[in-house]
Amino acid sequence: MEPLFTGVSSNAHHLYTLLSCIGFASKATVQITPDGLRFSVEEARVIQGLAFLDRALFTSYTFTQEPQENNESSDEVTYPCFVVSLTVLLETLKIFGINDLAEPNGTRDTSLPQTNPASSAFSAPALLMDRSCTLQYAQHGAPLSIAITEAGVKTTCELVTYEPEDDQSDIPLQRDAIIMKIIMRSAWLHNAIAELDSSNPTILKLSACATREPYFALSGAGGPFSESTVEFSVDQHAEGGNEQASQMHKVLTEDGTSRPRATRTKLAPTVTETFLVSPPSAMGERIRESYRFGLIRKSARAMSVANKVSIRGDRQGVLSLQFMIELDDNNPTGRPVGAGVKAAVGPVCFVDFRFVPLLDEEEAEMQLQAAVDRK
Repeated sequence: MEPLFTGVSSNAHHLYTLLSCIGFASKATVQITPDGLRFSVEEARVIQGLAFLDRALFTSYTFTQEPQENNESSDEVTYPCFVVSLTVLLETLKIFGINDLAEPNGTRDTSLPQTNPASSAFSAPALLMDRSCTLQYAQHGAPLSIAITEAGVKTTCELVTYEPEDDQSDIPLQRDAIIMKIIMRSAWLHNAIAELDSSNPTILKLSACATREPYFALSGAGGPFSESTVEFSVDQHAEGGNEQASQMHKVLTEDGTSRPRATRTKLAPTVTETFLVSPPSAMGERIRESYRFGLIRKSARAMSVANKVSIRGDRQGVLSLQFMIELDDNNPTGRPVGAGVKAAVGPVCFVDFRFVPLLDEEEAEMQLQAAVDRK
């Protein structure tokens, strides 16, 4: 009997890189489609991570659609869906020393366990160039089979699959009610979150306005130290054209006061490629939302390996961080290309995080608890 799905990848590290971005949860829901594999993880219905392994990542991709059963509408298409242990899957993918290699420009995610690739006997460049990974799903209810071959050594692992919960659904992002869209280099966002994280905050406050400063600002609050803020200023009258030129500068509220802002220069580096902020009239001219900082921190791995990030928010306050990750096919190590590094054209993949905003009551409770903890 022909398997329902078989995918062969010549670079298992590409798969590991993308899946490790959403590795904050132990289990993942997998959906097999004609265009690729969709991995989804969530935690308490307040954060969701989505990684799509496009069929372009596979040298061979075979998918046979199951017969549809009990569909109320003939137009409805049901694809195979199951739950697997993401923790075990990641461990399997790095069985031959596919380690979390250091990222360019010092953007390695320090929140993850660190390993030294040079310490593995299987991490020599000659071995890294001869690695393949085969994923196979025979039929509904069957295990997910993973076979990794490297330098003539083959390891096969079968992961038990589980039925997904009936009420499992994505955190809704109202695409027809987007009130904020900001596209920028992911390194800028990663550096800003790292700066704020140094004060150990419990809340991330987001502020955006299209008409006055600060145009876009992130603040860390609720921690044992003073509130800190990173502001991204946008200069629409830069020399050399109509491009938006920007300068990121940090304003620390030490002792209850804030430092003077740094003077913007006309030749400031471009921070945002797209800056669209259009809140509804009931909200005023500025968008203000708050999120649990610990949840934002879970996307740090994706921030560190991505080239660009699209920051979107809808009227409900749901925040979407969509990361664009460029993978270099000509790099024998499979290491993702960092921002500012010119590389050969390779597959482009996306990882999406969605966050539910804090309600006023939740924010007040967290701040009160933080104050109690400080005493």
